[in-house]
Amino acid sequence: MRFRPCIDLHGGKVKQIVGSSLKDGENNDLKTNFVADLPPSHYADMYYRDGLVGGHVIMLGPGNDAAAEEALSVHPGNLQVGGGVTPANAARWLAAGAGKVIVTSYIFEDGELSMKRLNELATAVPREHLVLDLSCRKQADGYHVACNRWQTICETKVDETLLQRLAEFCSEYLVHAVDVEGKQNGVELELVEKLAVWSPCPVTYAGGARSMDDVYAINDRGGGKVDVTVGSALDIFGGDGIRYSEIVAFDKSQNSL
Repeated sequence: MRFRPCIDLHGGKVKQIVGSSLKDGENNDLKTNFVADLPPSHYADMYYRDGLVGGHVIMLGPGNDAAAEEALSVHPGNLQVGGGVTPANAARWLAAGAGKVIVTSYIFEDGELSMKRLNELATAVPREHLVLDLSCRKQADGYHVACNRWQTICETKVDETLLQRLAEFCSEYLVHAVDVEGKQNGVELELVEKLAVWSPCPVTYAGGARSMDDVYAINDRGGGKVDVTVGSALDIFGGDGIRYSEIVAFDKSQNSL
């Protein structure tokens, strides 16, 4: 298990927000947990110096391209980038320094997985440079993909069949538990357990972590197979639940095993 750091960008600044509060148009209900005074490059360099790999830069809406390019250029290849990535611009982001591009909404159309769009994406992005974001909400019959800034709940279910099928196209998954993301009220361990069993390639879980106990629980319930990202709970993002130095030490201990 590894700790995957994040740089979430909104309005050109590093922020931590409750992702499910981000909507198209007016953002009167946007819930912001933290706004950084430091630039994206600061976090990108810090993560690299601390030996953290496979972190992600997420562009939450428009106006974030320059900030994302800044973060990616510090140590090319060390960070991934997502948010509005399509076959038309994926090559640009890889050239800008992204180790991988993260894609979600583009491959879903009218609430269903679009094989046409997925094949277009596969033509533009080699499998080893593609991460599919399968962020999801729990419904009565299981976990369903949430796309379009998590406003659209798709018919497509996140299950073993889907993860096995999409592994032909991508080299890893990023899965936000949308119902708890940014709220620091506990993680969805049921989802963690399922991802550990279902996924044939590396998968990173995000959502709800509030303390190192949650990180240890993810490691335990995921059998060490599920990586974790933490945002709002970290002291570097204004949180008081997890010290950045502590989770870096945890990552180093895991990497030495």
